[in-house]
Amino acid sequence: MSHIIIPKPWKIIDDEVTPESVYLNRREFVKGMGLLTLYSSLLAAGCSPGNGAVNPPPETNLTATEKILYPAPRNEKYAIDRRPTDEKVAASYNNFYEFSSDKQEPQTLAQKLNTKPWAVAVTGLVHKPQTFDIDSLLKTMPVEERMYRLRCVERWAMAVPWTGFPLKALLDKVQPKSGAAYVKMTSFYKPFTALGQLEFWEPWPYTEALTLKEAMNEMTFMAVGIYGHPLPKQHGAPIRLVVPWKYGFKSIKSIVKIELVKAKPATFWNTLQGLEYDFQANVDPRIPHPRWSQRVEQMIGTGEKRRTQPYNGYGKYVGKLYA
Repeated sequence: MSHIIIPKPWKIIDDEVTPESVYLNRREFVKGMGLLTLYSSLLAAGCSPGNGAVNPPPETNLTATEKILYPAPRNEKYAIDRRPTDEKVAASYNNFYEFSSDKQEPQTLAQKLNTKPWAVAVTGLVHKPQTFDIDSLLKTMPVEERMYRLRCVERWAMAVPWTGFPLKALLDKVQPKSGAAYVKMTSFYKPFTALGQLEFWEPWPYTEALTLKEAMNEMTFMAVGIYGHPLPKQHGAPIRLVVPWKYGFKSIKSIVKIELVKAKPATFWNTLQGLEYDFQANVDPRIPHPRWSQRVEQMIGTGEKRRTQPYNGYGKYVGKLYA
């Protein structure tokens, strides 16, 4: 989520941007800690983007279940007010901090993550804790496609068709206990695969959390696919969270654990910079980020600017959670 200036046509104009703090200047901090040599040697050993093709193709080694699921039926209840972002654009502009703070590098660096097989453990304050193999889980879930808007705190936005299922359907299987108040989610931890995790001073693995009421809302979605096929790795394969009324950093990628807990848990960005990344993180044009006004957003790929809508336009579905 670090602010990187990339000369793309959808770039926010400079006079609207407040200069970024050096608090998270990753490369300088690495040098200062004496880890740059290790970082560079790992890249030289085959961990760099190299000269390979950009925009790696979608997963083609489909399981029997995936061959049946895709393309999933579209749920038209969640139709949006704009055209979908071009798939190649969406695939080449990703925040995946485990691999890089540069938005274009995850499309190649993330390909090193082995996502098959993959399991997700659901534990904590539940009556029926279980560990789910993704392929087996999909056979029991109400899989569908939903077109959602995605809004980053950095003010860029996209609109993509996700394939997946409501998180509520998964939580219903494990039956939350009465004491459960929050749902904590944890991503993988493989620092020699995801070199960003070598920065040991940061609170790896990546964690995020919702209140139980937010998690059970109909909009809260577990995505396993995008654009009619399984998730490419840079999008958070094989399973990620999508909460479209919150800023994008809440939608944790490549989940391995879901835990229901009583107390509000610490989360990755809120721990690093609590004044900039609050726990709730609802899209709200009235609340400025210390570095980026939230009054407008800009669609990647087209450069189209739009006024930011409260709750990213999903107030009729989620506003009651915060009444």
